[in-house]
Amino acid sequence: MKNFVKKVLTLLTVYYAYMLEYRSELILWILSGSLPIILMGVWIKAAQGGKFGLTPVDFARYFFAVFLVRQITVVWVIFEFEKEVVEGKLSPRLLQPIDPVFHHLATHVSERFARMPFVFLLIGLFFLLYPQAFWLPSLVNLLLFILAAVLAFALRFLIQYTFAMFAFWTERATALENFWFLFFLFLSGMIAPLEVFPEVVRNVVMFTPFPYLINFPASILVGLPVDLTRGFLSILGWLLIFLGANRLLWRAGLKQYSGMGA
Repeated sequence: MKNFVKKVLTLLTVYYAYMLEYRSELILWILSGSLPIILMGVWIKAAQGGKFGLTPVDFARYFFAVFLVRQITVVWVIFEFEKEVVEGKLSPRLLQPIDPVFHHLATHVSERFARMPFVFLLIGLFFLLYPQAFWLPSLVNLLLFILAAVLAFALRFLIQYTFAMFAFWTERATALENFWFLFFLFLSGMIAPLEVFPEVVRNVVMFTPFPYLINFPASILVGLPVDLTRGFLSILGWLLIFLGANRLLWRAGLKQYSGMGA
């Protein structure tokens, strides 16, 4: 266990230092996730008619929470993995005594720590510009939000890493991610809270992984009604499904892999 912890800390330290070399790019990556803040203005204006059951302040807090969730759960592993497979750079990783996924996971986790100072600055700026939206979530809601956001990141990472396995058979595995992202954009709660969806649509969407990636943790933070038991069990269920699919594709893909030096 001590040796394992040492390896984990070494990976995180190395990739954290690597991420600090790109602090200017980090700011651009953070700003690229500001779509929820833009949509917040649209929904605040629409909510003034009182047709959606949520007040303008509710929408402001919700999209602020969505912004936070996006900062925690952003994933790009499929782009890195596809490049490694296509260019044969996966070969030296396969010679190492650890699964290549740990390199990608360490990169993502380290990047979260590197971007946090900039995120806190944007949080302060948000409440400075929109002070009426300021609130303090209860300790229970805050802890549940952190747990839900971490699980949402794990699920988002695993889904994209599973799609990345198709790079063993095609040079454009990222096309799957682009197609998936269309559904993710509209059904995850990024564009609008699921509370404003028709009930029939909402009930169907709840059987997919999309709402648990954004809407579920964001709703917990702002105090919107959610089924906690169903939410957490659904995340765990989808994690198991994609983990099984990932391992099957990984074993089949290695037999297919013919990168330089493989």
